[in-house]
Amino acid sequence: RTKLFLRLYVVTWNVATAEPPDDVNSLLQLNSPKKPDLYVIGLQEVKAAPLKFVTDLAFEDSWSHVFMNTLAPLGYIKVSSIRMQGLLLLFFSKLEHAPFIRDIQVTYTRTGLYGYWGNKGGVSIRLSFYGHMLCFLNCHLTAHMNYASQRVDDFEYILDAQTFDTKNTPRILDHKVVFWFGDLNFRIEDHGMLFVRNCITSQRFNLLWPKDQLTMMKQKEATLQKFEEGPLDFQPTYKFDLHSDDYDTSGKKRKPAWCDRILWRPKKQLQEEHKDEFPIKLSQEYYTSKMEYGISDHKPVIGIFHLELKKMYETPLVQVSAEGEWSADFDALITYSLLQSFPSSAWDWIGLYKVGFKSVSDYITYTWVKDDQVSFSDQLFQVYVNKDEIPVLGGECVLCYYSSSLQCIVGISQPFKVSNILLLYFTLWRPPPPSHCISCF
Repeated sequence: RTKLFLRLYVVTWNVATAEPPDDVNSLLQLNSPKKPDLYVIGLQEVKAAPLKFVTDLAFEDSWSHVFMNTLAPLGYIKVSSIRMQGLLLLFFSKLEHAPFIRDIQVTYTRTGLYGYWGNKGGVSIRLSFYGHMLCFLNCHLTAHMNYASQRVDDFEYILDAQTFDTKNTPRILDHKVVFWFGDLNFRIEDHGMLFVRNCITSQRFNLLWPKDQLTMMKQKEATLQKFEEGPLDFQPTYKFDLHSDDYDTSGKKRKPAWCDRILWRPKKQLQEEHKDEFPIKLSQEYYTSKMEYGISDHKPVIGIFHLELKKMYETPLVQVSAEGEWSADFDALITYSLLQSFPSSAWDWIGLYKVGFKSVSDYITYTWVKDDQVSFSDQLFQVYVNKDEIPVLGGECVLCYYSSSLQCIVGISQPFKVSNILLLYFTLWRPPPPSHCISCF
């Protein structure tokens, strides 16, 4: 089976209700020659005032728009997302991988106000990636120095509370790899402000590690011991004055801390006879903060991972293609065939998208595969698209088959051109010859 070598880029950032910056290129390292295959972005404290939150639910929030508008022209689509008040989790993929991302489910758990309020808690996206079950959990845990045990209790509650509608991976820790990140709010104990700041100034971060609460809790909490983390070789990411690299100069003078973290947990094989035929090899290439962003009192943290895995399947579930020439002058035909059996449904549809589309919902038009079917054989099906639904201005497009039961794209066509009929008419149109008759008045 084919091996894949992939790059996963994880971002966590408590944005402190700020609106997004105009430019997130540095945050996503878009100038790097090595492009990630996947971006996973977890935000905390996205502004969730009642009126704004309702608007965001209807039209998507400003942060999602910035990331979609930035990544879509580079060939990424937003595959999935989940929002719980200020917590937002976004999953982007290169388009080529989209038909191999299946079984997507999302869920959330509130831990604020004894589980009734969603200002704290966790949101997760789980999915099958080329047959490998992955889970991404974005958390915002209880604040303040004295609540380290409460943070662990809340995390364990989230792990217990979140379940998925599937037999093999009903819980978070059943997945082959779990990524856990967010504003976990663990602080640095014992050391005074002067010592902490001297260690930061001299970049002797290792002197602070033994008193980092998450490091300390990992020594005695079995659940945490299963999670791995790269070295904290960057300065603590909380708490900063806004638009500054200066730590808190307010009256509270909060002690700096590594509140913002990215951890991962590979599932261990319990018995040699059940050894996984399709293991995932995972390593972290990079773990650091992005100090140049100052809109929040937290600095964003990024983690870049290498994943090596074998594809459990080589082909998409559906092959789809555009037949003949396409323009708004004529009804168009789509041909598709099922390459593997899957639970197809009358609610499945094929969307027409501009090349560089942002998400599944960013279609120009769509057609139901059953309602608009014009011919079929055992292997091949055809459906039509009404000419009135085809864009007059044309452009480079693709077709995507969306499975309602699997909640994902299961087939993508090759790009094809839809003719611009206005341009065609303008090219063919000729003005009438000038008149030589003389009008008399």
